[in-house]
Amino acid sequence: MKQKNKLKKLLKSLRVRLIIAFLLFGLLPCLIVPIGVVKGYENRAVQNRTIDILNQARILSDRILKSGYLDNPNISSINSQLEMIGNIYDGRILVVDQTFHIIKDTYDLDTSKLVASKEIVSGFLGQESSKYDSLNRYIQLTVPIKNAENQEIFGVLLLSVSTDMVRDMSQHLQNVALILQLSVTVALILLAFVFSAQITRPFGRMSQAIEEIHSGYGEDALMIDDYTETESISENMNALLNRMRVLDESRQEFVSNVSHELKTPLTSMKVLADSLIGQEGAPIELYQEFMLDIANEIERENKIITDLLSLVKMDKSADGLNIASVNVNESLEAIMKRLQPIADKQKIELVLESFRPVMAEIDETKMSLALTNLIENAIKYNDKSDGWVHVSLNADHQYFYVKVEDNGIGMPEEALDHIYERFYRVDKSHSREIGGTGLGLAITRNVILMHRGAIKVFSTEGEGTIFTVRIPLNYMN
Repeated sequence: MKQKNKLKKLLKSLRVRLIIAFLLFGLLPCLIVPIGVVKGYENRAVQNRTIDILNQARILSDRILKSGYLDNPNISSINSQLEMIGNIYDGRILVVDQTFHIIKDTYDLDTSKLVASKEIVSGFLGQESSKYDSLNRYIQLTVPIKNAENQEIFGVLLLSVSTDMVRDMSQHLQNVALILQLSVTVALILLAFVFSAQITRPFGRMSQAIEEIHSGYGEDALMIDDYTETESISENMNALLNRMRVLDESRQEFVSNVSHELKTPLTSMKVLADSLIGQEGAPIELYQEFMLDIANEIERENKIITDLLSLVKMDKSADGLNIASVNVNESLEAIMKRLQPIADKQKIELVLESFRPVMAEIDETKMSLALTNLIENAIKYNDKSDGWVHVSLNADHQYFYVKVEDNGIGMPEEALDHIYERFYRVDKSHSREIGGTGLGLAITRNVILMHRGAIKVFSTEGEGTIFTVRIPLNYMN
């Protein structure tokens, strides 16, 4: 239930994040672009209006100079033009003569007054100027009245033009943009919910399928192929489920094998004990024989338990390794010496060939156990009259190599992939006769992997087997 609620929360969180991301990427342009458009329109409109008025002012200044208006401000044609331009552009026009007196004010407010503003002074210096006051919404232009030939200044034309029309149009555009923003916002919110639902729907189905698999219902395999991502997740999830299934089967098989292997000696001992109990007055020789069989079964049980404990310790971690610099040649010679009586008993030729001195950082106890298992197996599973086991040691600058080769019974090819499994036996009846627990190769492989090494096997049924082991000379954490 907790897992299901967690998946639901994750999906809800994903959906919310998608909605927020969609709205951010959708609304930000809708909010920013209209502001830029309105501001751009206002600047462009003011610029165009300034250019138009400046052109009209230049034409007007030329006519004022040629008509002698500065000396006679009562010329009706010029006054009419001044009034007309003022009305057209909704502005005020001042004509200033050389004495800085206003000889014409289209508003009739400051006629004959003296004016000496900065703009007027710059005009008498021959400079045209324009200024836009966005706060008070007007454009002010200064145009000198000058002779085109000798550039002599006779007066200044000062125009103040309203930009209310530009402001009204900008306000209209802002209103239109606001309506569009609201419409787009509503549309984006709806699309965000639809889009997020569409995006997360496959993940919802995946969550439900995982929940069904977890609960023991539904299909064994998960396949949501709506998107490349969900297909990849499905494939990885299926691989994980298969791995978990294999591990579960392996665990069940291991528990079953352990139970069987531990129960078998107990069953044998019970049968032997019951036989003794049921035979009154049995001879001492029979008692001795049965007790010897019971002792052997106890020894076998002890071997299984010891090997199981070794495996459990190795499965936990490699922290228990007691790494030290070891003379591998001497360690192998000691192993061969311990196993020589077993080889002599079975009339097996046991040979060690060392190509060079080898010093390596290993756990000598565990590595000796692993190599002992390999060599002892090669001896025990060799029933030929001319049987032999050859062990060789070699090394390079990075690894040392141990090869254990025999001409024994060998193994079929289909068994090679399973020989490291716990309690696996190629020939169960023959293995029990020899006395193996079915854990030796599993222990060997674990020890080698703990040393960051590798083990390979090559075998032909009826001809023999070769095990090759590669171990780093320097232990790598």
